[in-house]
Amino acid sequence: MNKRTIYSLIAAIIFLGVLFYEHYVEEKEQQDIVVAGKTVKTDTNEFFLPTSTTGQIVHHEGYSLSYSEPHEQAEWVAYELKKEHLSNINYKRPYFEIDPAVKTGAAHWRNYKKSGYDRGHLCPAGDRTYSQEAFNETFLTSNISPQNHAFNSGIWNTLEQKVRYWASKYNGVYVITGGILEENLKTIGEEEVSVPNQFYKILIDTNSGKIKMIAFLVPHENSKRPLYKFVVPVDSIEKLTGIDFFPELEDVIENKLEASADFKKWSFN
Repeated sequence: MNKRTIYSLIAAIIFLGVLFYEHYVEEKEQQDIVVAGKTVKTDTNEFFLPTSTTGQIVHHEGYSLSYSEPHEQAEWVAYELKKEHLSNINYKRPYFEIDPAVKTGAAHWRNYKKSGYDRGHLCPAGDRTYSQEAFNETFLTSNISPQNHAFNSGIWNTLEQKVRYWASKYNGVYVITGGILEENLKTIGEEEVSVPNQFYKILIDTNSGKIKMIAFLVPHENSKRPLYKFVVPVDSIEKLTGIDFFPELEDVIENKLEASADFKKWSFN
Protein backbone atom coordinates (compact mmCIF):
# COMPACT_ATOMS: atom_id res chain seq x y z
CA MET A 1 0.00 0.00 0.00
CA ASN A 2 1.60 3.26 -1.12
CA LYS A 3 1.59 6.52 0.78
CA ARG A 4 -1.06 8.08 -1.44
CA THR A 5 -3.48 5.25 -0.63
CA ILE A 6 -2.73 5.50 3.09
CA TYR A 7 -3.33 9.26 3.07
CA SER A 8 -6.59 8.75 1.18
CA LEU A 9 -7.76 6.21 3.74
CA ILE A 10 -6.84 8.50 6.63
CA ALA A 11 -8.68 11.41 4.98
CA ALA A 12 -11.75 9.22 4.43
CA ILE A 13 -11.72 8.07 8.07
CA ILE A 14 -11.44 11.67 9.30
CA PHE A 15 -14.25 12.76 6.98
CA LEU A 16 -16.52 9.95 8.17
CA GLY A 17 -15.64 10.78 11.77
CA VAL A 18 -16.61 14.42 11.27
CA LEU A 19 -19.91 13.39 9.64
CA PHE A 20 -20.68 10.99 12.50
CA TYR A 21 -19.89 13.64 15.13
CA GLU A 22 -22.06 16.27 13.41
CA HIS A 23 -24.91 13.75 13.15
CA TYR A 24 -24.53 12.85 16.83
CA VAL A 25 -24.54 16.51 17.90
CA GLU A 26 -27.61 17.25 15.76
CA GLU A 27 -29.47 14.22 17.15
CA LYS A 28 -28.54 15.22 20.70
CA GLU A 29 -29.81 18.77 20.10
CA GLN A 30 -33.09 17.41 18.73
CA GLN A 31 -33.47 15.12 21.76
CA ASP A 32 -32.80 18.02 24.12
CA ILE A 33 -35.46 20.13 22.39
CA VAL A 34 -38.05 17.34 22.56
CA VAL A 35 -37.28 16.69 26.22
CA ALA A 36 -37.62 20.43 26.88
CA GLY A 37 -40.93 20.30 25.05
CA LYS A 38 -42.22 17.77 27.57
CA THR A 39 -41.03 19.55 30.69
CA VAL A 40 -43.37 21.95 32.46
CA LYS A 41 -41.49 25.19 33.04
CA THR A 42 -41.17 26.51 36.57
CA ASP A 43 -41.15 30.20 35.65
CA THR A 44 -44.77 30.31 34.53
CA ASN A 45 -48.05 29.77 36.33
CA GLU A 46 -48.97 26.15 35.53
CA PHE A 47 -52.19 26.60 37.45
CA PHE A 48 -53.80 28.28 34.44
CA LEU A 49 -52.96 25.75 31.73
CA PRO A 50 -56.12 24.83 29.74
CA THR A 51 -57.17 21.31 28.88
CA SER A 52 -56.10 19.84 25.55
CA THR A 53 -58.57 18.30 23.11
CA THR A 54 -55.64 16.81 21.15
CA GLY A 55 -53.56 15.20 23.90
CA GLN A 56 -50.43 16.91 22.61
CA ILE A 57 -49.21 19.61 24.99
CA VAL A 58 -45.75 21.06 24.36
CA HIS A 59 -43.85 23.23 26.85
CA HIS A 60 -41.27 25.72 25.67
CA GLU A 61 -39.29 28.13 27.83
CA GLY A 62 -41.56 31.09 27.15
CA TYR A 63 -44.94 29.48 26.47
CA SER A 64 -46.92 26.25 26.34
CA LEU A 65 -49.21 25.04 23.56
CA SER A 66 -51.63 22.30 22.57
CA TYR A 67 -50.95 21.21 18.99
CA SER A 68 -53.76 20.16 16.67
CA GLU A 69 -52.39 17.86 13.99
CA PRO A 70 -55.58 17.94 11.84
CA HIS A 71 -55.30 21.73 11.62
CA GLU A 72 -51.46 21.90 11.68
CA GLN A 73 -51.32 24.60 14.34
CA ALA A 74 -51.88 25.12 18.05
CA GLU A 75 -55.45 25.08 19.34
CA TRP A 76 -54.12 27.28 22.16
CA VAL A 77 -50.91 28.96 23.23
CA ALA A 78 -50.65 29.95 26.90
CA TYR A 79 -48.09 32.09 28.67
CA GLU A 80 -47.61 34.51 31.51
CA LEU A 81 -46.76 38.07 30.51
CA LYS A 82 -45.10 39.60 33.55
CA LYS A 83 -44.43 43.29 33.91
CA GLU A 84 -40.71 42.61 33.99
CA HIS A 85 -41.01 40.78 30.64
CA LEU A 86 -41.83 44.04 28.88
CA SER A 87 -38.88 45.49 27.00
CA ASN A 88 -38.13 47.78 24.07
CA ILE A 89 -35.16 45.72 22.89
CA ASN A 90 -35.24 45.19 19.13
CA TYR A 91 -33.79 41.75 18.39
CA LYS A 92 -33.03 40.65 14.86
CA ARG A 93 -35.91 38.55 13.54
CA PRO A 94 -34.82 34.93 12.97
CA TYR A 95 -36.10 32.60 10.28
CA PHE A 96 -39.17 30.54 11.07
CA GLU A 97 -38.30 26.98 12.10
CA ILE A 98 -40.29 23.75 12.39
CA ASP A 99 -40.95 22.92 16.04
CA PRO A 100 -39.13 19.60 16.69
CA ALA A 101 -40.94 19.11 20.02
CA VAL A 102 -44.26 18.42 18.25
CA LYS A 103 -44.28 14.62 18.11
CA THR A 104 -46.70 14.41 15.16
CA GLY A 105 -44.65 16.91 13.17
CA ALA A 106 -45.32 20.63 13.10
CA ALA A 107 -46.26 22.28 9.82
CA HIS A 108 -43.50 23.61 7.58
CA TRP A 109 -43.21 27.36 7.10
CA ARG A 110 -43.31 26.83 3.32
CA ASN A 111 -47.06 26.20 3.58
CA TYR A 112 -47.43 29.96 4.01
CA LYS A 113 -45.29 30.93 1.03
CA LYS A 114 -47.34 32.66 -1.67
CA SER A 115 -50.51 31.74 0.24
CA GLY A 116 -51.62 35.32 0.67
CA TYR A 117 -51.51 34.96 4.47
CA ASP A 118 -49.05 36.14 7.11
CA ARG A 119 -47.34 33.78 9.49
CA GLY A 120 -49.34 35.19 12.37
CA HIS A 121 -47.80 34.78 15.82
CA LEU A 122 -50.03 33.46 18.58
CA CYS A 123 -47.56 34.29 21.35
CA PRO A 124 -46.30 37.59 19.90
CA ALA A 125 -42.59 38.13 19.51
CA GLY A 126 -43.20 41.50 21.18
CA ASP A 127 -44.27 39.69 24.37
CA ARG A 128 -40.98 37.82 24.55
CA THR A 129 -38.31 40.51 24.23
CA TYR A 130 -36.77 39.85 27.64
CA SER A 131 -34.18 37.53 26.05
CA GLN A 132 -32.97 36.53 22.59
CA GLU A 133 -33.86 32.88 23.30
CA ALA A 134 -37.43 33.68 24.31
CA PHE A 135 -37.82 35.96 21.30
CA ASN A 136 -36.50 33.31 18.90
CA GLU A 137 -38.86 30.68 20.33
CA THR A 138 -41.86 32.60 19.04
CA PHE A 139 -40.70 31.86 15.49
CA LEU A 140 -41.40 28.14 15.79
CA THR A 141 -44.13 27.08 13.36
CA SER A 142 -46.21 25.61 16.19
CA ASN A 143 -46.74 29.21 17.33
CA ILE A 144 -48.16 30.59 14.09
CA SER A 145 -51.49 30.57 12.28
CA PRO A 146 -52.46 31.92 8.84
CA GLN A 147 -53.62 35.51 9.24
CA ASN A 148 -54.78 38.06 6.71
CA HIS A 149 -52.17 40.85 6.68
CA ALA A 150 -54.69 43.65 7.32
CA PHE A 151 -56.03 41.71 10.32
CA ASN A 152 -52.57 40.77 11.62
CA SER A 153 -51.23 44.32 11.42
CA GLY A 154 -54.56 45.92 12.30
CA ILE A 155 -57.09 44.92 14.96
CA TRP A 156 -55.07 41.90 16.13
CA ASN A 157 -51.95 44.01 16.61
CA THR A 158 -54.03 46.59 18.47
CA LEU A 159 -55.22 43.87 20.85
CA GLU A 160 -51.67 42.59 21.37
CA GLN A 161 -50.51 46.09 22.29
CA LYS A 162 -53.43 46.45 24.72
CA VAL A 163 -52.40 43.18 26.39
CA ARG A 164 -48.94 44.62 26.98
CA TYR A 165 -50.53 47.76 28.41
CA TRP A 166 -52.56 45.67 30.85
CA ALA A 167 -49.52 43.57 31.78
CA SER A 168 -47.78 46.79 32.80
CA LYS A 169 -50.81 48.30 34.53
CA TYR A 170 -51.82 45.17 36.47
CA ASN A 171 -48.34 43.82 37.22
CA GLY A 172 -48.70 40.92 34.81
CA VAL A 173 -51.48 38.93 33.13
CA TYR A 174 -51.89 35.35 31.99
CA VAL A 175 -52.75 34.97 28.30
CA ILE A 176 -54.38 32.15 26.31
CA THR A 177 -54.83 32.63 22.57
CA GLY A 178 -55.55 30.77 19.34
CA GLY A 179 -57.80 30.37 16.35
CA ILE A 180 -61.24 28.77 16.41
CA LEU A 181 -60.45 25.40 14.82
CA GLU A 182 -63.49 23.74 13.30
CA GLU A 183 -64.46 21.58 10.35
CA ASN A 184 -64.46 22.71 6.72
CA LEU A 185 -62.06 25.61 7.13
CA LYS A 186 -60.08 26.93 4.18
CA THR A 187 -56.56 25.50 4.09
CA ILE A 188 -53.18 26.53 2.67
CA GLY A 189 -50.09 24.62 1.56
CA GLU A 190 -49.36 20.97 0.94
CA GLU A 191 -49.99 20.14 4.58
CA GLU A 192 -53.38 21.86 4.49
CA VAL A 193 -52.91 24.31 7.33
CA SER A 194 -56.34 25.54 8.45
CA VAL A 195 -57.24 29.22 8.16
CA PRO A 196 -59.45 30.14 11.17
CA ASN A 197 -62.46 32.36 10.61
CA GLN A 198 -62.10 33.76 14.14
CA PHE A 199 -59.33 34.23 16.70
CA TYR A 200 -59.65 34.48 20.47
CA LYS A 201 -57.59 35.88 23.31
CA ILE A 202 -58.35 35.30 26.99
CA LEU A 203 -56.69 37.09 29.91
CA ILE A 204 -56.80 36.56 33.64
CA ASP A 205 -55.40 38.97 36.21
CA THR A 206 -54.66 37.71 39.72
CA ASN A 207 -52.03 40.27 40.70
CA SER A 208 -53.80 43.60 41.07
CA GLY A 209 -56.40 42.75 43.69
CA LYS A 210 -59.60 40.88 43.05
CA ILE A 211 -59.25 38.27 40.31
CA LYS A 212 -60.70 39.30 36.95
CA MET A 213 -61.01 37.80 33.50
CA ILE A 214 -61.70 39.05 29.99
CA ALA A 215 -62.08 37.31 26.62
CA PHE A 216 -62.07 38.54 23.02
CA LEU A 217 -63.48 36.77 19.98
CA VAL A 218 -62.39 38.58 16.82
CA PRO A 219 -63.52 37.78 13.25
CA HIS A 220 -60.62 37.16 10.89
CA GLU A 221 -60.84 40.52 9.16
CA ASN A 222 -59.60 43.97 9.94
CA SER A 223 -61.92 46.25 11.87
CA LYS A 224 -62.04 49.83 13.08
CA ARG A 225 -64.42 48.92 15.91
CA PRO A 226 -63.17 49.49 19.47
CA LEU A 227 -61.75 46.44 21.23
CA TYR A 228 -64.48 46.24 23.85
CA LYS A 229 -66.95 45.42 21.05
CA PHE A 230 -65.24 42.02 20.74
CA VAL A 231 -65.53 41.09 24.43
CA VAL A 232 -67.46 37.84 25.01
CA PRO A 233 -67.92 35.41 27.92
CA VAL A 234 -65.20 32.75 28.17
CA ASP A 235 -68.05 30.23 28.20
CA SER A 236 -68.89 31.08 24.59
CA ILE A 237 -65.32 30.35 23.45
CA GLU A 238 -65.33 27.09 25.42
CA LYS A 239 -68.46 26.02 23.54
CA LEU A 240 -66.81 26.77 20.21
CA THR A 241 -63.54 24.99 21.01
CA GLY A 242 -64.37 22.25 23.51
CA ILE A 243 -61.54 23.54 25.70
CA ASP A 244 -61.81 24.08 29.45
CA PHE A 245 -59.59 27.11 29.84
CA PHE A 246 -59.33 27.27 33.64
CA PRO A 247 -59.94 23.75 34.96
CA GLU A 248 -58.06 24.35 38.20
CA LEU A 249 -60.06 27.37 39.33
CA GLU A 250 -62.62 26.75 42.04
CA ASP A 251 -65.94 26.03 40.32
CA VAL A 252 -67.78 28.92 41.97
CA ILE A 253 -65.13 31.42 40.87
CA GLU A 254 -64.70 29.84 37.44
CA ASN A 255 -68.42 29.76 36.67
CA LYS A 256 -68.91 33.37 37.69
CA LEU A 257 -65.92 34.75 35.78
CA GLU A 258 -66.43 32.67 32.63
CA ALA A 259 -70.10 33.59 32.32
CA SER A 260 -69.44 37.32 32.39
CA ALA A 261 -68.66 39.69 29.51
CA ASP A 262 -68.17 42.66 31.84
CA PHE A 263 -65.16 44.64 30.67
CA LYS A 264 -65.56 47.64 32.99
CA LYS A 265 -62.87 46.41 35.37
CA TRP A 266 -60.33 46.56 32.54
CA SER A 267 -58.96 49.94 31.49
CA PHE A 268 -59.47 50.65 27.78
CA ASN A 269 -58.04 54.18 27.94
